[in-house]
Amino acid sequence: MTTLEVTTSSPEETQAFGRRLADQLKPPALVLLYGELGAGKTTLIKGIVSGLGLAPAEEVTSPSFVFVHVFGDRLRLYHVDLYRIEEPAELETLGLDELLAEQAIVLVEWAERLSWSTPALALRVHLEALSDEERRIRVEGG
Repeated sequence: MTTLEVTTSSPEETQAFGRRLADQLKPPALVLLYGELGAGKTTLIKGIVSGLGLAPAEEVTSPSFVFVHVFGDRLRLYHVDLYRIEEPAELETLGLDELLAEQAIVLVEWAERLSWSTPALALRVHLEALSDEERRIRVEGG
């Protein structure tokens, strides 16, 4: 397992790191994002999605109310947000197993809410707000 840690000093830098991370993602891939509210998970995902050429960063929003956003046709990316999940049974209705079975990239915000063990090959991204602008990003796995 490899670990990489960076500190960004603006949302633009966090998105730029997401674009660099996108270069390393090949389907099937599972990226688990951890961090408190406002830690920069969606900002990082904006960079990943735009870095893969699937949508402009400004079109990427958190799917808190719909749980899953889908990007791309030839290359498929699922952006999953588990923030509103309260019970493990609610996860079953999302169909995560089906998403993970596809040749797709699956990004999961609030991964700490998963009730099942995640694959060892998953990329784990921990984000921490150090100030209003600074973020510490630790990437494990790969």
